[in-house]
Amino acid sequence: MEIVFVSILYWIAVAIMFLVGLGQLIFSKKTEQNKTPGLKLLIITVIMVIIGGGACIMLLSGLSIR
Repeated sequence: MEIVFVSILYWIAVAIMFLVGLGQLIFSKKTEQNKTPGLKLLIITVIMVIIGGGACIMLLSGLSIR
């Protein structure tokens, strides 16, 4: 049960980070500021989606990593 709760929190955190990164990117385009922090946040969230998706597949399939 706690794995489900933790994974829901993980996906919520990924969604929030993605939205914040996207907002930073859009806001920096309007104000001609540095776009680097928004891009870094978007890259991190893409990596987190890939890792989290792989972990969910492993949990749902019941396979062991050993």
